[in-house]
Amino acid sequence: MYDAALELIGAKPKPISTDEYRRRVNRLTSQLRPGDLLIVPAAAMAVHSNDVKYPYRTQSDMLYLVGWDEPDAVLTVHRGEDDWITTLFVQPKDTLKEIWEGRRPGIEGALKGWAIDEAHSTHDLHSQLSTMLSASSRVLLRTGIRPEIDAIVVDAMERRDRARQHFGTGPVTMEDPSARIAELRLRKSAAEIEQMRFASEVSSIAHVAAMRNTKPGRMEYQLQATIEGFFAYAGTSGWAYPSIVGCGDNATVLHYHENNDVCEDGEVILIDAGAEYRGYAADITRSWPISGTFSEAQKEIYQLVLDSQLAAIDKCRPGLPYNAPHDEARRVLAEGLVKLGVITQTVEEALDMDSGDLKKWYMHNTGHWIGLDVHDVGVYKPNGEPRLLEEGMVLTVEPGLYFGAWRPDVDCPPRYANLGIRIEDDVLVTSGDPDVLTSTCPKTIEDIESITGTPF
Repeated sequence: MYDAALELIGAKPKPISTDEYRRRVNRLTSQLRPGDLLIVPAAAMAVHSNDVKYPYRTQSDMLYLVGWDEPDAVLTVHRGEDDWITTLFVQPKDTLKEIWEGRRPGIEGALKGWAIDEAHSTHDLHSQLSTMLSASSRVLLRTGIRPEIDAIVVDAMERRDRARQHFGTGPVTMEDPSARIAELRLRKSAAEIEQMRFASEVSSIAHVAAMRNTKPGRMEYQLQATIEGFFAYAGTSGWAYPSIVGCGDNATVLHYHENNDVCEDGEVILIDAGAEYRGYAADITRSWPISGTFSEAQKEIYQLVLDSQLAAIDKCRPGLPYNAPHDEARRVLAEGLVKLGVITQTVEEALDMDSGDLKKWYMHNTGHWIGLDVHDVGVYKPNGEPRLLEEGMVLTVEPGLYFGAWRPDVDCPPRYANLGIRIEDDVLVTSGDPDVLTSTCPKTIEDIESITGTPF
């Protein structure tokens, strides 16, 4: 099954070039002052239990600026005599540890083909960083990632020695650079879009594989395994976020995570799952009938959610506010639920954020930024006003309706009891029409019914 699915995916994109990484750093340093020192630490390895560690995934800003994904690294950028100097501190070569844990690039490897000027061992971090700090006046560091680095910086700022008294050397202020880097990350380059498109294609075909593997009696975790197994088979690093696989009333729990229930005939399953490739995430949700055929009631709600999603996607255009897709999705859903008799208020009354009934059945936003993080960085309301969409931004569009009969706070319509539907795609804002990166994944009623339960 996986081989047949893999044939549907295009060739893997080229890695992001060192020239692009250089340009990213240059855009950041163009905002800095000569006395600034930027420090970007990667997270340390986390222990699962005893000597077993969790799979490692480095900090996204590290990936964005230099692409280095090895553990324990620290990136610094400081001003030299003539230009900015990018330095990477990496794990040194260690034969014994490499025998047990795998080969390390080391300093020599870091200097070959990476967008850096200098490389040092992490063993020399304290002394080298102290020297850089003494020559700086402001430190740009996101604290809380590596406490030992935070301590070095705080010590440098609090020190009152003779050198500082005589020469005024050493940092006096500290800033979190996250907002500056987030603004750069918000608009994706052509190379980034290609990584995301590949992750999206893999994720799309994985959903199709799960659709084809669906039948009454399947366990939620078996369909999860189908999807996540294909993520690995296709050469991605795995899931971009823990997969949500919920049948029946489990689909009405927004972040359901047990994934251990049986899928019964007559139920709809909701799967929210996406792969990560070279750090870049995909995020897809599809809902389909376990039996292979929607009931009439299920069709009513599914088509309404799909109509709202298509209308919202059409609002992913330059110059429109980021919340335009959300507002459009809510309008279509409210009109549909009023027409179906689920809501007895007027459409305008249903849309009211305080007293409207739409929020009983649709209680989340319609989307979020996506990129190196599945919920990617970037302020939605700079200066308190909704940000306007720009070419190169990528966001999810994911309206849904959730009729949990188990909820004590609502009177659930019996016709739709325990039905949860969400449809989600990743959308690139372009100068023309919106580009749905996840368009390979079927979502019309006809396409889904023709696929579900039909082996490759």
